[in-house]
Amino acid sequence: MKPHPYFKKPKIGRPRASGAGPWTVPDLCAAYQWPTSAPGGSTIAIVELGGGWTSADMAAYFTSIGQPPPSIIDVSVDGTKNTPGGEADGEVALDIQVAAAAYYAATNRAATVRVYWAQDIAAGVRAATKDGCDVCSISWGADEAQWGADAAKDMEAAAQEALAAGMIVFAASGDNDSSDGGPTAANVDLPAGCPSIVGCGGTTKTRSSEAVWNDQPGSANGDGSGGGYSTIFAMPTRQSANGAPSGPGRMVPDVAANADPNTGYQIYYGGGPQVVGGTSAVAPLYAGLFASLGQKLGSASFLDKLWQSATCFADVTAGDNGQYHAQVGPDPCTGLGAPIGGKIDGAFASSAAAPAAAPGEGAPMSPTILTLAEAIAAAQSRIPSTFLTGSMARRLVAQGLTQGWPKGTS
Repeated sequence: MKPHPYFKKPKIGRPRASGAGPWTVPDLCAAYQWPTSAPGGSTIAIVELGGGWTSADMAAYFTSIGQPPPSIIDVSVDGTKNTPGGEADGEVALDIQVAAAAYYAATNRAATVRVYWAQDIAAGVRAATKDGCDVCSISWGADEAQWGADAAKDMEAAAQEALAAGMIVFAASGDNDSSDGGPTAANVDLPAGCPSIVGCGGTTKTRSSEAVWNDQPGSANGDGSGGGYSTIFAMPTRQSANGAPSGPGRMVPDVAANADPNTGYQIYYGGGPQVVGGTSAVAPLYAGLFASLGQKLGSASFLDKLWQSATCFADVTAGDNGQYHAQVGPDPCTGLGAPIGGKIDGAFASSAAAPAAAPGEGAPMSPTILTLAEAIAAAQSRIPSTFLTGSMARRLVAQGLTQGWPKGTS
């Protein structure tokens, strides 16, 4: 089994829908209503099985979008190293640039990215877990049948270990529609098909609409969002209890975002600007967002909470990936749907414990005890969300508590 990268270039001559065209990452984040003052502080891990990046390309890209470059640290897991000059360079550039730019858009801070070079995805995830990373993005994969049960279960074990250590793993669902390039019309891609990984599907997002990405509607084996049902892993209760259509196993993907190369991402590699798409872009986009929300958000219950948070995603109800069609609610084309960044921020951002109020002049003698969660709930119930995002509430309320706010203060 040899996983391959999931990035695609636009097809020459393919007509564009009205309002279509490539996105810069900051513009796409704005369209997805990203938070802008998230706490950040997390480390992003990216697993790469080949290719490489150059400092010149990174500097040119981040200058082009008006952001400082991230701190990029290469980690060799098994002797594999950053080796620019090959076809997979587009994958590496896409992963780093999208994850770091998405993180900066949400925090106004440069990201810290650790790139794990390996020949085995599970080994890369385990190394990132050991190093204490907070999120992990994987844009390589292969048809479930090519993995086999033993390798698939080892990949799932690595993802479970990551969640237990607080690290969330995101993986691309594949770029060959429901067939995933396999012998039948419905094959799930791994590692996205592992139950403990967030599978990331693809859409075609214009400035006015969003639908399932499929370059050849009705075809199960073209360029489009991978998705379907696992034949190795059973459907988790969190999916069946929250509206996922019944199927033979775990439904893929969980979430989705823009992936069509025709509405793709403006990046930079090989010494020049490029436009690239694919579900490869979706995993790092979500990794950058969740990294912005705080450290160690992963847990055994994280995926249950994700599936209980359908209101944090815009349902995608148009299009198909061949075997499966979009519908109202979750489906095996785009999962829960596309991100609504501000709502995800409100539901998932970490609440750091507020420091104790220092005694001093003007402090109340006997303040009523008020938890940070109570104060945030009170603030958000009184101030419209259009004015106060979840991360802003946490920051402002924490500052207020240090000044000795008593319960009931406006």
